[in-house]
Amino acid sequence: MLCTRLTNARILTMDPDHPVAHDLGIWRGRIVGLDEAVTSLPAREVIDLQGATVLPGFIDSHVHLAWTGLKAGSPSVAGCERVEDALAVVEEAVSRECAPGAWVHIGGYDQRALGRHLTAAELDRVSYGRRVFLMHASGHACVVNSAVLDLLPADVPHEDGLLVESAMGAVRRLRLPYAQQELADAIEYAGRVCLAEGITACAEAGIGGGLLGHSPVELGAYQLLRDQGRLPLRVQLMPGADTLRPLGAHERDGIPRGLDLGLRTGFGDDWLSVGALKIYTDGGMMARTAALTAPYEGMTHTGQLQDDPERLTSLIMDGHLAGWQLAVHAIGDRAADLALDALERAQALRPRPDARHRIEHAGLIRPDQLPRFSRLGLSAVIQPNFLRYFGDDYATIMGPHRAPWMYRGRGFLDHGVTLVGSSDRPVTDGSPLRAVQFMVERASTSGRLIGPDEGITVDEALRAYTVAGAYACRWDDSAGSLSPGKRADLVVLGDDPRSVDPSRIGDIEVVATFVDGREATEGQKL
Repeated sequence: MLCTRLTNARILTMDPDHPVAHDLGIWRGRIVGLDEAVTSLPAREVIDLQGATVLPGFIDSHVHLAWTGLKAGSPSVAGCERVEDALAVVEEAVSRECAPGAWVHIGGYDQRALGRHLTAAELDRVSYGRRVFLMHASGHACVVNSAVLDLLPADVPHEDGLLVESAMGAVRRLRLPYAQQELADAIEYAGRVCLAEGITACAEAGIGGGLLGHSPVELGAYQLLRDQGRLPLRVQLMPGADTLRPLGAHERDGIPRGLDLGLRTGFGDDWLSVGALKIYTDGGMMARTAALTAPYEGMTHTGQLQDDPERLTSLIMDGHLAGWQLAVHAIGDRAADLALDALERAQALRPRPDARHRIEHAGLIRPDQLPRFSRLGLSAVIQPNFLRYFGDDYATIMGPHRAPWMYRGRGFLDHGVTLVGSSDRPVTDGSPLRAVQFMVERASTSGRLIGPDEGITVDEALRAYTVAGAYACRWDDSAGSLSPGKRADLVVLGDDPRSVDPSRIGDIEVVATFVDGREATEGQKL
């Protein structure tokens, strides 16, 4: 007897052997068959979907759950367009923190809306002895007041309280770690937001270290949720590369650096596992720190790498030698050159044909770099909603010659590169359907077309959030398509993305999301 049978549905399986079905059978969280294989079988529960469209659950291959939840509970200057208004938000937040010397964390900071960066002196006027930390919306910069600057080593660079990239990391290290229970609550909140958008699995892009680690024991927060039965969706965790340390392993193992006990990609189960090793090579376009080969349009600087190129190369090679899948953050084309060179050297030293290394973001990729992605077997994990919401700004700072190279679609696919969709939530909107719409239309919210030749089909865009996401996260044997034997993770939509006008895809209703064969959340009933 089946646990559940879904019937009277338009099921887009993403499986070429059985692309469309109307019935789907579930037993103990797995798909056991489609159509005539299950139609006549008895089931404890039969759900009539009344013609709704069903897809494999979306996979967000690059997200920040803890940051998303913490940001949602923090004061924010998002939407402020005047310096005075932003300072008023800071002053109000400070007034609610009674303890002198306490930290006041404020999110949503973006200098573009204000026309310039805030300064430490301005924050001093409204901080009353508290330590103020304004987190840039990109995650690659912050602004702090003098109470924080006074705690920093003299060699940490800043500009009137603005700290970027590794300098920002020095500020984060001053703060006490978040408690596991606080992190668990934030992660659960963010996970439920994901479920409401049809996401059933995600890759948490950096824990325990790096720019966005929240605790040296951060993995424990996810285990706490799992133990309490509160983990809303499947999560793969990417440790930050700075959690690696020299190991005294046997010389034949060839592992110069690693995590304790040799822990690496693949440890865990269907609900919680260790994924790729996250390595930062540069910054971001929003903060103007993505490393480019030519200056930003109308500016003189070319962004920055996170460290000395040889040290970054050594880190990438050591991660490869230790058996990790690597998720290398590279937004600018200069950073991509470094990543490609290092990965090529690593594969030559120790070939690993199925390493499935990933380039996170791949925000500006020159035409000559595309064949190298293909030869190295890399996945490009892009964030389409960056251009949907920030595209006007990004196209301006890249200029007309480079703008078509941003967050490519067609260019990657035509070169045989696995194209993977993701959000980088909470940097921008996490909706897969709105991202799919952009991948097809290549239009920002203002209507500006950005690299229209990089547009792809709806089927290809859906594949980026299902089949390709499962491949990039090494879940392809159990997720990504609605095939017998795979997990019964799926999303029910109010319309078929392939049949509506592309301009409507982002507005399609997510009716329900199923994880492990059970309804995890539901929208308006059909």
